[in-house]
Amino acid sequence: MARSSVRVAKRPAPVRARGASHPPGDRGPRRLYDRARKAWDRPLTAYYLILGSSLLITVLGLVMVYSASMIQALQLDLPASYFFRKQFVAAVLGAILLLAAMRMPIKLHRALAYPMLAVTVFLMVLVQIPGIGRSVNGNQNWIYLGGPFQLQPSEFGKLALVLWGADLLARKHDKRLLTQWKHMLVPLVPVAFMLLGLIMLGGDMGTAIILTAILFGLLWLAGAPTRLFAGVLGVAGLLGVILIKTSPNRMARLACIGATEPGPGDQCWQAVHGIYALASGGFFGSGLGASVEKWGQLPEPHTDFIFAITGEELGLAGTLSVLALFAALGYAGIRVAGRTEDPFVRYAAGGVTTWITAQAVINVGAVLGLLPIAGVPLPLFSYGGSALLPTMFAVGLLIAFARSDPAAKAALAMRQPRVRWNTMRRRVKARSSGER
Repeated sequence: MARSSVRVAKRPAPVRARGASHPPGDRGPRRLYDRARKAWDRPLTAYYLILGSSLLITVLGLVMVYSASMIQALQLDLPASYFFRKQFVAAVLGAILLLAAMRMPIKLHRALAYPMLAVTVFLMVLVQIPGIGRSVNGNQNWIYLGGPFQLQPSEFGKLALVLWGADLLARKHDKRLLTQWKHMLVPLVPVAFMLLGLIMLGGDMGTAIILTAILFGLLWLAGAPTRLFAGVLGVAGLLGVILIKTSPNRMARLACIGATEPGPGDQCWQAVHGIYALASGGFFGSGLGASVEKWGQLPEPHTDFIFAITGEELGLAGTLSVLALFAALGYAGIRVAGRTEDPFVRYAAGGVTTWITAQAVINVGAVLGLLPIAGVPLPLFSYGGSALLPTMFAVGLLIAFARSDPAAKAALAMRQPRVRWNTMRRRVKARSSGER
C-alpha cells in the first residue's frame, strides 16, 4: 500500500522573548505598562506636568470667565468682555511672576520669605483701618487701588505663610531642633494664628480654612507627632465651631449641604442652582456660552461657582478634565516634595501643593453640595486677580523646585545643545535659500 501524501503540520512551539517570563499575548499590555512607568519615572515628568497642567487650567479658566461673566457685565452696563479683560491682564502679570519665580535661585526665594511676611501683615492691618479697607459681600478684606482695581492681601498671606514657614522649618531641620515640640510649634503656630486672626477680623472664613490647611500641611511634613497634630487640630476645630455658631450666615451655609430646594427665605438659592447647572449639562454640556443659570439665576457665576457653569456648558467631560488637570498638578507637587533632599524645597513644595489642592477640593465640594459654601475661588480658574497672582507665583516655585532636581538639571543640560544645533541648522538653511 502506498503511503499517504498528506502530512500533518506540527504546531510550532510558542516563541518567547529572551528573558521574558510572560506569554506572547501579554507582551503588548506589558510593553505599554513598562513604557508608561518609564515615562512617569523620567526626571522631567514633574516639570512638564506642573507647567502643562497649570497653563491649561489658566487658559481654560480665561475662556470660562469670559463665558460666565458676559451677562453679569451687561447687567451692570459694562462691556461684555469687562471681567475677561481684567482677568487677562492679571494672567499676563501672573505669567511674568511665574517666569520670575521659576528662574529665581532657591536662596533668593528664602531671602524673600521674611520681607513678604512683613509686607503682607502690614497690608492686612491696613485693611481694618476705616477709609482704607473696603468691604465686599460682607467681608472687610480689600484695599482700593484706584479705578477698577482692588487688592485682597489675605490671598498673599497664603504665599507668605508657605515661604516663611518653609524657611523657618528648614533652618530648624538643619539644626536638628524639630525633634522638640516647642521648636516645631513656636513661632510657626503663633504667627499662623496671627494671620488667621487678621483674616477673621474681616469675616473671611474661606481664606482662614485654606491658611489652616497650609499650617497643618507644614506640620505634617515636619514630622509632627500624632498627639501634637491632634492637639493643634482640636484647637482649630474648636475655634471653627465657635466662629460658625456665632454667625447666622455661616450656620445657614452649613445647613445648605446637600440641599435640593432653596428653603425658607431662599437661603440655599446659590447651592441649589449650582446643582441645577451641573445637572443640566449632561455629558458634553449645552455648549460654550449657552448656560442658562448665568442669566441672573446663579450668584457669582464667574468666581466661586464657575465650576458649575463649566459643568453646564462643557458637561461632565469638561468638569472631569478640569479635575484631572488639578490631580496632575497635585501629583507633580507631591513628587517634587517627596524626591528632594533639600528641606526647604520639601516644605515649600508640600505647602504649595496643600494650598492649591485644599482650595480646589473646598471649591468643588461646595459646588457639588458636599461642603458648605466657603467663598473661595477655584485656583487658577476663577475670576480674581488677587487670587491669581500669588497662585501663579506659587506654581513658578514648584517649577523652580522641579528644575532644581539634579537629574532634571542633567536632562535639561543635555537638551540645550540639541536645541542650539537645530537653531543653527535652520539659520544655515535660511541663508542658503536666500543666496539661491
